[in-house]
Amino acid sequence: MEQFISFIPGILSGLQMTVLVFLLTLIGSIPIGILVAIGMRSEYFVLRWIINAYIWIMRGTPLLLQLIFIYYGLSMVGITFSRFDAAIFAFIINYAAYLAEIFRGGLQAIPQGQLAAAQVLGLSKSQSFFRIILPQVIKIIVPPFGNEVINLVKDTSLIYVIGLGDILRAGSIAASREVTLIPYLIVGVLYLLMTGFVTVLLRQSEKKLNRWR
Repeated sequence: MEQFISFIPGILSGLQMTVLVFLLTLIGSIPIGILVAIGMRSEYFVLRWIINAYIWIMRGTPLLLQLIFIYYGLSMVGITFSRFDAAIFAFIINYAAYLAEIFRGGLQAIPQGQLAAAQVLGLSKSQSFFRIILPQVIKIIVPPFGNEVINLVKDTSLIYVIGLGDILRAGSIAASREVTLIPYLIVGVLYLLMTGFVTVLLRQSEKKLNRWR
């Protein structure tokens, strides 16, 4: 028990970093994903081409590789990030690309006649989008969005490779120091608790949104 208690402070410190990366990634990637999804429907070919290239690169290469490239690779050409900034930047641009595809699918599911009807009623394009279209899109995308959020919880462990003190790094240090697998078990339980908490929140949100039928 004394050994178990000795692991807790370091692992809880790592848990704070994991939760911080998770929250900042969501806060940054959601609005960017919405803007990118809207840009994919632009009438300008060049803009659509740039956005599609960005999404292709982000979805076609591993997040781990992107982390390494942003932190180590860009420094070779004079663009330097701190470990934390590199992690947040990499996670946001990666998840924004995935969320953009989810938002795009939601937008395509909304009949175009609704936008035209809203404009006939005197709403501007921005009012039509935020008051009529976006609420319906949110309801449609909750299940795939939830999958990405759960993946994000687990993907935060990748910041370990650039030396950030997340929960997995804290567990690894404790396991190496004490020569035991108990810290890894604690880390696994904490990941399960986090994903379980997120799953419950998403299911509750989905139930509330279903009342809009």
